[in-house]
Amino acid sequence: MPKYVYRFSEGDKDQKDLLGGKGANLAEMTRLGLPVPPGFTITTDACRAYLADGAVPEELSVQVTTALREVESELGRELGAAADPLLVSVRSGAKFSMPGMMETVLNIGLNDASVVGLGTVSGNERFAWDSYRRLIQMFGKTVLDVDGEHFSAALEAKKADRGVSLDYELDVTALSELVEEFKAIVREHAGIEFPQDPRDQLDMATEAVFRSWNTERAHIYRRREKIPHDLGTAVNVCTMVFGNMGETSGTGVCFTRDPSTGRSGVYGDYLVNAQGEDVVAGIRNTLSLADLERLDPTSYEELRGLMRRLETHYHDLCDIEFTIERGKLWLLQTRVGKRTAAAAFRVAMQLVDEKLITMDEALTRVTGEQLNQLMFPQFTDGGERDLLTRALPASPGAAVGYVAFDNAEAVSRTEAGEPVILVRRETNPDDLPGMVAAVGVLTARGGKTSHAAVVARGMGKTCVCGADALEVDAAARTVRVAGRDVVLTSETMIAIDGQSGEVFLGEVPVADSPVTTYLRQGLEEALKQAEDEDTRELVTSVDRLMRHADAVRRLAVRANADTPEDALHALHRGAQGVGLCRTEHMFLGERKQFVQNLILAQSENEREAALSALLPLQKGDFVQMLETMDGKPMTIRLIDPPLHEFLPDLTELSVKVAVDRERGTLDPADEELLAVVRRQHEANPMLGLRGARLLLTQPGLIELQVRAIAEAAVERLKVGGSPQPEIMIPLIGSVRELQIARERAEAVLAEVAADSGQVLDFPIGCMIELPRAAVSADTIAEEADFFSFGTNDLTQTTWGFSRDDVEGTFFKEYMDEGVFGVSPFETLDERGVGRVVELGVERGRQTKPELKMGVCGEHGGDPESIEFFHRVGLNYVSCSPFRVPVARLEAGRAAVFHPKG
Repeated sequence: MPKYVYRFSEGDKDQKDLLGGKGANLAEMTRLGLPVPPGFTITTDACRAYLADGAVPEELSVQVTTALREVESELGRELGAAADPLLVSVRSGAKFSMPGMMETVLNIGLNDASVVGLGTVSGNERFAWDSYRRLIQMFGKTVLDVDGEHFSAALEAKKADRGVSLDYELDVTALSELVEEFKAIVREHAGIEFPQDPRDQLDMATEAVFRSWNTERAHIYRRREKIPHDLGTAVNVCTMVFGNMGETSGTGVCFTRDPSTGRSGVYGDYLVNAQGEDVVAGIRNTLSLADLERLDPTSYEELRGLMRRLETHYHDLCDIEFTIERGKLWLLQTRVGKRTAAAAFRVAMQLVDEKLITMDEALTRVTGEQLNQLMFPQFTDGGERDLLTRALPASPGAAVGYVAFDNAEAVSRTEAGEPVILVRRETNPDDLPGMVAAVGVLTARGGKTSHAAVVARGMGKTCVCGADALEVDAAARTVRVAGRDVVLTSETMIAIDGQSGEVFLGEVPVADSPVTTYLRQGLEEALKQAEDEDTRELVTSVDRLMRHADAVRRLAVRANADTPEDALHALHRGAQGVGLCRTEHMFLGERKQFVQNLILAQSENEREAALSALLPLQKGDFVQMLETMDGKPMTIRLIDPPLHEFLPDLTELSVKVAVDRERGTLDPADEELLAVVRRQHEANPMLGLRGARLLLTQPGLIELQVRAIAEAAVERLKVGGSPQPEIMIPLIGSVRELQIARERAEAVLAEVAADSGQVLDFPIGCMIELPRAAVSADTIAEEADFFSFGTNDLTQTTWGFSRDDVEGTFFKEYMDEGVFGVSPFETLDERGVGRVVELGVERGRQTKPELKMGVCGEHGGDPESIEFFHRVGLNYVSCSPFRVPVARLEAGRAAVFHPKG
C-alpha cells in the first residue's frame, strides 16, 4: 500500500518533493524539538493520484484515520467531540511556496454541539462562537466555492448593527446570530447544509486542497514562477491552537531579517485576540513585534530565541508564523522567506560576514532576475510632488500608472499598453491576475506580511500597504482620500514608492537606481551618490557578489551591439566583447537607397558604383565600433535579412504604379522597380533568400563587407589600436556554403593585407541556426574557426514556426494547455532546441576539440538558458547590453551549481 500520510515526527526538511514545503519544515521543526502542534501531512503522491483518477485514493482514508487517532491519543481529545473537542486546521503546501493558492481552513471539528463544549472547556463562550463563525466562513469560501463577499457583507452588517468597528468587539449573541446567518449563506449559495460531521469537514477540505492545484490562479502563478504543473500539493492537518482566546492570546508572522530591505533586527506583524489568517488577510492593521515585547515579554523573548535558532539551522532568512495561546507560544510554520531583490543581496552578504555561508553559497541566494529588478529606475529627488498619503513600504521600487480597481481592468488596460496600479482595500488570492498585470499594488489595509505584500515581493512588484487614509470603493470605482477633496478614478494617474511608502497624485519623474549607477560608473561613484547606509550596503553587496561571479564563472559574457553607443553601454556593464554585430542595421535609413541601387544594377559598372558608394559608409561604421571595442573580440555577422526588405512594400508600390498608369503619369523607373520587387518577393522570407544564400548569390556583397572590415582594421592598426574582428557567416546549412564564403573572404583579407603591409589573420566562423547545421557540425567545423548558435532562428527552424507569426496567435492557448511552460523564445527549450545545440557542440568538437563556441540569440541573457549553455560547454554567451550584468551573475551561479560543467 502506498504511504500517503506522514506524522510531523516522521519527516524532515529534505522531503519537500513528497511533503511539500510546509510539511517538510513542520517535520523539521518537530525533529528539532520546537513547539509545533501535533499533526500530519498528506503527501503530494496522494494529490497526484487524485488528479489522475478524479477521486481520493481509497487507502488515504484509512491512513488519515490512523494518523488522526494517534494525534487524538497524544492529546487525549477527539476530533469534534462534544465535551472537549480536538480541532484541526487544513492547509495546502506545495514543494515551492505559492502564496494564497489555497486558503487555510481553521477550526475543523466545530459543529452545533462541539461549539458549546469548546466554550465550556475554554471558559470563553465568545471565543468558541467566534471560532465557529470563522470555520463556516472559511469552509464556505474555500471548500464550497461560495463568494467570500457574502460572508464579509454579513459580518460588516452585524458590526454596523451593533455599533462596533472591529470583529473582536462582537459579543456572544451577535456571533451566534452570525453563525446562523453564515449557515444560511452556505445553504443558499452552495445548495447544501453546512456539514456537522467533523470527519466530513476534514475529508471535504482535503479534497478541496487537491482541487486547488488546478485553479486558474494556481496556473497563472506557476506559469509566472516557472513551477512545473505536475508536482501536486501536499495537505497539512495540524492541531488547532488559538490566538483568539482573549488579550493574552494572538497571532503573528515574523521574519528573521527585514524581507523588504534586508536590514537585521526585529521584523514582523502581530494581532491580539486573532487567528492566523487575520494577519495575512490584511483585514486589520497590525501591531509590531515591539508591541508584542511590551504586551508579552516572555513570549517575545522565547520567539526571538527561536528565530535565531531557525536562521542558524537554515542558514537563511526565515519566515515564521506563530500563535500565542494564553501566554503559550506555538510555531505553525517556517520557511526560507521570500524577499525583495535588495534584501536578497544584502542578506546574502550579511550571512557571509556572519560566517554562516560561503561566497559560493551567497551566489546561490541571489538571481539574475533580482539583479534585473535592482536596475529599474527610481523616483528622482526634488521637484513638487502632491503627496496623498504615507503608508507601509512593502516591496520597493517606483511605479507610476493609472488606478485599476480589479483584475479585468488591470489586464485589459495593460494589454492596451497602459501602465496601471492595482488599488484594492486588501488583496486576496483571486486578485493574482491583476497583480501580475499591474506595475504596482496599493492597498488600504494590511501590513508588511499581508497577502499583497508577500505576493508582490515574490514577483518583484512595487507595493505599498496599509494606506488607511484611502477609502476604496471597488463597486463605485472610486478612491477617497481622508482630509483631501480628492477622488481617484480609473482616469487618475498615481505614483507609489515602495521604499518610503509614499503615494503621490500624478506622475513623478524617475532616475537611475543606485545599482545602475554602480554598473555604469563604478563602486566609488555609486557610494558617493548613495543617500543612506542601506543603499551603501546594497551597492557594496552587489559589487562583492558580481566580483565573485566574475571570478568563478567559466562562460565569458559578450553583448549584442550594432552601434558604438550600444557597445559602450555594454562595456560599462562589464561585457568582454561583442558577440553579435548585425551589419544589416548599418544599411537602414538614408543608406537604403544605395542597397536598392545595388539590387537594380543592370551592368557591372552600375553594380561596382553601388558597392563603391556603400564601402566607405560601412568602413566608417566598423572603424568606430573597433575603436570602441579596442582589444576585445567583436563578432561581425555579415548581412542576413532577405534582400527584399530593403525594397519598397509590394502592395504599396503596386497600387502606386496602377494609379500612375491610369493617370498617364507612370515613371518607367517605378515600373522597373516593381518588377524587381515582385521577383524578390517571398512567401516565407525567414526561410528564403537570406544569410549565406544571399551572400553567395549577390555578387560583390561578401567582398564589400569583408573589405570594409579589413580596411577599418588596418586604419585602427596604423594608429596603434588592437582590432579583433571575427567574421561570421549566417544561416549556414552546408559545409560547402561556408567553404565558398571563406575562400572569398580570405581572398579579400589577403589583398588588403598585401596592400597595407599589415597582418590580417581574422577568425572566420559561422552561425548554427539550422538543425542541419547542428547535425552536420562535424563537417562544418572543418571550415569554421568558431560557432555561434543563433538560438532565435534555431528555435524557429526546430519548432517549424515563425516567431512573428505565432506569438500573437496560438501561444496563449499553448501556455494555457501546458504545451509551453514558458515561451521557447524567452527560455531555451532544452528538450528540443537544447538537444540540437548539444548535438552541434558535441559534433563540432569531435572535429576540433578546442573550437570556440558561443550563443548570440536572446537566450544568451536568460538565466535558465545560461545555466544550460554552461552545462553543454559553450565558451561565451552574448546578450543585449542591458542584460550583461544579469548574464555575468548567472554565469557565476551556473559555475557554482555545476562545477564540472
